[in-house]
Amino acid sequence: MANLLTRFDPFTDLATYAPLREIDELWRDLRRRVPGDGDGAMRLDVNETDKAYTVRADIPGAKKEDIKVDVDGNRVAITAELHKETEEKDGKSVRSERYEGHRYRSFTLEHAVDDAAAVAKYEDGVLRLTLPKKAPQSGRKLQIS
Repeated sequence: MANLLTRFDPFTDLATYAPLREIDELWRDLRRRVPGDGDGAMRLDVNETDKAYTVRADIPGAKKEDIKVDVDGNRVAITAELHKETEEKDGKSVRSERYEGHRYRSFTLEHAVDDAAAVAKYEDGVLRLTLPKKAPQSGRKLQIS
């Protein structure tokens, strides 16, 4: 006797649904067309010692004057404006491309940062931040009258 019951799996049917495949292919094509480095994310390395945080952010193609770093307590925000132009000449044909955009990255640290002693250096497409930790402030006990 043949087994007449089959298990229904809605996701199997959805995977073969044509409009969903087309949307997935559209997003994949759009990601390929974005100029710049890969997915466009700013790569970060954050290290911590007892006294400070060190941050290494890869921002290739940015100029030093187009990078802004904001420190507010334990929150750090890095913004970079990018301007890139390339021109290739091969005999009679000329190809010219331009790209303008920005990179933004924000993160919070466990301890507040002493922004007056913080240091930022940019060299060879790498931003290096030294963010000293603020000395812990002791609370004040109030006398109840």
